[in-house]
Amino acid sequence: MTHSQRELTAPEKIGAVVLGILQVAFAFLAAWDLAHRPAEQVRGPKPAWIPALFINWLGPAAYFVFGIRHEDR
Repeated sequence: MTHSQRELTAPEKIGAVVLGILQVAFAFLAAWDLAHRPAEQVRGPKPAWIPALFINWLGPAAYFVFGIRHEDR
């Protein structure tokens, strides 16, 4: 068996599950925010952000950093 074919250990499996749950929660939080935030506070059209939220960690992070208008900056 090569290194790439080995099974994950119990701690590795738990870590993968936890990371998966966090990723889904992060995407859900971004989607919830997008749905409830007025369009005037979102950079670009709101529908354009929807597919971006499905890009693992990057999409939701980009939405929170670049997609929301932060007037106090």
